[in-house]
Amino acid sequence: MHPIIRLVNRNLTISINPGFLIWQIIFPLIYIFVAGYAYTSLIEKVPFGDKSIDYPAFLASGMIGFNIMNSTLISGIIIWNDRRHGMFEQIMSGPFTRTDYILSNICTIGIVGLVSASLIALVGYPVFFETIEFSTITIPMIVFAAIVGSILFGSIASIISTRLHSSEGFNVIINTVFLFLAFVSTAFYPASGSPEPLRTAFYLNPLTYLVDIIRAGIFGNISEFVIIEMVVLICIASLLFLIATKLLTKLDF
Repeated sequence: MHPIIRLVNRNLTISINPGFLIWQIIFPLIYIFVAGYAYTSLIEKVPFGDKSIDYPAFLASGMIGFNIMNSTLISGIIIWNDRRHGMFEQIMSGPFTRTDYILSNICTIGIVGLVSASLIALVGYPVFFETIEFSTITIPMIVFAAIVGSILFGSIASIISTRLHSSEGFNVIINTVFLFLAFVSTAFYPASGSPEPLRTAFYLNPLTYLVDIIRAGIFGNISEFVIIEMVVLICIASLLFLIATKLLTKLDF
């Protein structure tokens, strides 16, 4: 078996557990079917491009992006645990290289991101059934968002895991950063109508681009601005991936 495949299998085995699955499925379900319908008394329709969609559908599509980001936490957790428990030295003593280790982490978060996006899309399908507009580019748009988003946020988690030395600091920083990214984005509410500087902060957040791309694919609203967001997302993901790779190759575990 190829070394990268062996490491990916190992990563998935140690990462996917009942607690992780509950967090990835039950938490989004609560938001979609409880918060989504509870807030319809306050928010009936949400503007998106040239369309107006129900808030539950808006939230369900946003939760796909949120779950992609949230699932990439495992990248930082894997690296942190390997550093803490001396697993990296054991891995390097086998037929593995640092390149194998880095690529296996990227493959792992890509797989988890795709599976996570698929689960939420299936669960949320009844919510946005009436407003969904499937086309030949819907699935490619979601796959693109899942892969690029996983690399981007997985790189952020990896960078954080390489720069911190205490478990308390790691947990506090990584959860704070991802929580901030989640709520200062268009995952839960639209940017239109938000006061400045909050609206500007939304578009400094890559999660906003990720969510907009997913919504554009689901609701059939591909615009020039969405294409620009895709290009920006690729650029940010590439830059962060290069930084994370450089830090990992130079890190003394």
